[in-house]
Amino acid sequence: MKAKKSIGRRGCECCNPLHEISPTIARAHKVLQRVAATLTIKNAAYGDSAANPLRIFSSADSVEQIKVRIDDKLRRVARGTAFAGEDTLLDLIGYLAILAAIRKEPRWNE
Repeated sequence: MKAKKSIGRRGCECCNPLHEISPTIARAHKVLQRVAATLTIKNAAYGDSAANPLRIFSSADSVEQIKVRIDDKLRRVARGTAFAGEDTLLDLIGYLAILAAIRKEPRWNE
């Protein structure tokens, strides 16, 4: 069996894979980097509204509010509808990442 070499940090700016990664996973890493960049930009623009909403109209907790946003994005994906300039899948991945980050499960926040 051929040994796989490490590609180090050159393969991904966030992790250090121990083995070569396939072209599909390399593209997935680029998508995740784009999601991280988008989350950073939106967090700067909106504040930490996903985790700490103003609660003017809704008193639902942050997890429940994120789940509603995820439902909305899933509806758009299922119906094939989106607003011009919007990347619904990118937003959906971002909301799922935020959900994982704000849940009270240590395994997601290590």
